[in-house]
Amino acid sequence: MENLKVTSLTATRPRGSTRARAAHLGPERRRPLILDAALEVYVERGYRGTSMQAIADAAGVTKPVIYECYPNKDELLLALLDREEHRLLVAITEALPTNLATDNVEAVLAAGFTAFLVGVGQAPNSWRVVFKSGWGSDSVVARRVQRVRDMVVGQLRELVCQNMEAAGVDDIDRKAPVVAELIATVGESCARMLVLERHPWTAADLGTYVARLLTRGVVGTPPASG
Repeated sequence: MENLKVTSLTATRPRGSTRARAAHLGPERRRPLILDAALEVYVERGYRGTSMQAIADAAGVTKPVIYECYPNKDELLLALLDREEHRLLVAITEALPTNLATDNVEAVLAAGFTAFLVGVGQAPNSWRVVFKSGWGSDSVVARRVQRVRDMVVGQLRELVCQNMEAAGVDDIDRKAPVVAELIATVGESCARMLVLERHPWTAADLGTYVARLLTRGVVGTPPASG
């Protein structure tokens, strides 16, 4: 009778109640799929809300499969950051014009802002990972993003110095860092307006408008007549 009871319970167990095993792909083939799942979770939940279990659930695998590919959450998210940085850089680079006169400050800024905003529009989730990672946290990802941003602002500062020298601006060492930070912050704000707040601007119109405001206010370019 006991054997019959066991058999009966087994027979009435709903099919599919146990989790199906994911196909064995190996770490190298599995990593891109894991990063795709991590991107989905990270964009929705941020750093604090992203866990290895949440990524496993999104990828349809078990946590041990995730750990076969990445030793911990921070290593996984750093790999995601690397991939999304590359995607965003490619999108921005492809949007940059190839025949730009570098002696026209306003045109250079307009092209740069426009290319950045076009790239963000083509890879909005990449922008979210690269520019919004770990806000308000002291995570390894947030520190990495800050280092990258500092590097970008440093490059902007060099360009600003060159343009200020050409324009005959005085006290460049004190003014250039302010202008570089302003350009970086404006670019980030414009991207947030287009991606998150969906303001009624195109990338080209907003990039051109902001460049005009910055150059006429910073370098002192007189406004066009009419």
